[in-house]
Order: sequence, then C-alpha cells, then structure tokens
Amino acid sequence: MNRIIKKNKKVTIDKLATMVANGFESLEVRMATKDDIKNMATKDDIKNMATKGDLKIQNDVLQIILKEIKAIHEDSKSFRDNISTLFTDHVSYDRRIENLTIRVERLEIKNG
Repeated sequence: MNRIIKKNKKVTIDKLATMVANGFESLEVRMATKDDIKNMATKDDIKNMATKGDLKIQNDVLQIILKEIKAIHEDSKSFRDNISTLFTDHVSYDRRIENLTIRVERLEIKNG
C-alpha cells in the first residue's frame, strides 16, 4: 500500500503521510471541546425547558384527550350498532312488504 491512485497520479508515502496528518488536523479543528459541550445549553435554552409542573399539566391534558377519544370511539361504536340494526330492520320490512304485495295480488286475482 505504498501508493494511492487519484486521477491516475501516483502518491508517495510522504505525500500520503502529509495528507493523513492534514486530515487529522482539520478534524481536530472541527471537533467540539469539553467546554464547548458544557456551554451548549445556554441560559435561554434552560429557560425554555419544561418544568415538572409543565409536564404534569401536559399529562393531565393528555389524559383528558384520551378520555374524549375513548368516548368518541364508544359513541361511534354505538352509532354503528344502531345503523346495523336499522339496516337489518329495513331489510326485514322490505321482505314483509314484498310478501304482503304478493298476497294482495293473489287475492285480487282470486276475487278478480
């Protein structure tokens, strides 16, 4: 591995060593230090962080929303059941009407 092909140009070991060293130097410049990491959370960020009270309020609101969603789900389930029953009744009534229509027709023909 004494050479790297870059656009068909040969690279010497010295050039490779220089490239690697420069690469590490540029990485060091871009890396954050411990102080940088400690100072990342500014005072404004800390002011905007949620407190335990805020989280409690959010949890309470989520519980209320959950109850409402459950109630809506139950209402829609009841509605679907009622619609299903109405449809079944509708089909049953249609059969009865059809049966009565046939009976009336037969009586009219008989008495006709």
